[in-house]
Amino acid sequence: MAYRILHCGKSLSNYRLCLEHGIAGFTTRGPEQGDVIFLAVNYQKQTLCGLRARLGEPTDQQPWEDADRYVAAYRLIEVDYAVPFDLRFLADYGGRYWPLKFLQLAKAIQDEAAIQALNQAFDQYRSEQPIFPDQVPIDVASEIETSEDGLLEISPQELNQVLQEVPDAKIKVMGTFQTVRFKNETDSLRGLEVLVSENFYQLFPRYQPSHSLLIPENRLFLSAGLEARGEKPIKGIRSIPDALLIIYSGLAQQPFTIALIEYECFGESKTRSQDKSSYLNGQIIPQLMRFAAAFSIVTDKQIRDQTIKVWVNKIIEYVYASPDRIKLVSAWIQQLQPDLADQLIGREIDRALTLAFQQAIQIVVVIDDLSDEQKDTIANVIRSFKLESGDSVQFIPYIVRLEQRITVCETNAEYALSVQ
Repeated sequence: MAYRILHCGKSLSNYRLCLEHGIAGFTTRGPEQGDVIFLAVNYQKQTLCGLRARLGEPTDQQPWEDADRYVAAYRLIEVDYAVPFDLRFLADYGGRYWPLKFLQLAKAIQDEAAIQALNQAFDQYRSEQPIFPDQVPIDVASEIETSEDGLLEISPQELNQVLQEVPDAKIKVMGTFQTVRFKNETDSLRGLEVLVSENFYQLFPRYQPSHSLLIPENRLFLSAGLEARGEKPIKGIRSIPDALLIIYSGLAQQPFTIALIEYECFGESKTRSQDKSSYLNGQIIPQLMRFAAAFSIVTDKQIRDQTIKVWVNKIIEYVYASPDRIKLVSAWIQQLQPDLADQLIGREIDRALTLAFQQAIQIVVVIDDLSDEQKDTIANVIRSFKLESGDSVQFIPYIVRLEQRITVCETNAEYALSVQ
């Protein structure tokens, strides 16, 4: 267990969303379940803290506008509130450059005296209800200049002094890497889908093996066509995702979320911008739209219900084909309904899966190249599809690149530089 200060920079909006949703998001990996975090924000040139909590289960819920920045998010448990108080007293333990020592990248605090002082200060200002910084009077503002993320502005002339006082302020580079192309999507040795599937949970920490089930069976799921109404199917409107992910939320009202995963790769064959754009607009986006439409109210309810019925049956068959998978999914249901008889667990799995297809669908694309503008365009298109609950289908893009090692110089460091 580690103690960390999670700093929202100057975004009072992000601070508020963390409190309202009970979720903490991190832009770097390192924080783990069980860590204690103090939530802080820079407001009127003060660094204010009003929440202390322990990190619970990882979650894929990310309510912030800049959610793309966050590589991991956790639910907050054992939450305590305080009247927002200024953290500048930490200068007594970290010196002038205390923000670099205690706030930078939510690093674990190593100074036990600072941890004790944090807890004592928090207990002194404890509150029964959450209070936001703009709801309380603010003391005299600090004269120390801060950057957009609320940390100190360091001039080149100060750098040597900073590194003497806070040696870990500067990022230590583990090694250097060269970005190389995947061969294509499906190649058994250098294919994006193969390599990502084998390393899925290492690449995407927001999904945990204990709270999700990955079904990597390519072409197992096929959406129903017009024949569900006794009519002739139309070529090209049905969809087959590359994989399916069942995500367990731990919430009784919505136990599962269904993620339809599509692997796409420009690879070695599509290197020109024109080729990539044509493939994106002509193949990828229409395919993702078909995924979203299959469960959206834009599709005839009879066809939609037939797709859900078939897919739920295939998921249950997949679960019950393995004792480990039965144990995993049954444990989820038993956690939600401890008094449920064993013979009724299968029926409850069926009900929860059906509900997820009606109310909680994500379209996940894993691809080797995608610009921010393209992400936004696709997200807007996918979110225009509404589910039976009235919620939008969600779009989550992941860009995965293949890196070849050039050199490794510091194996204990956390960062590397890559060149493309």
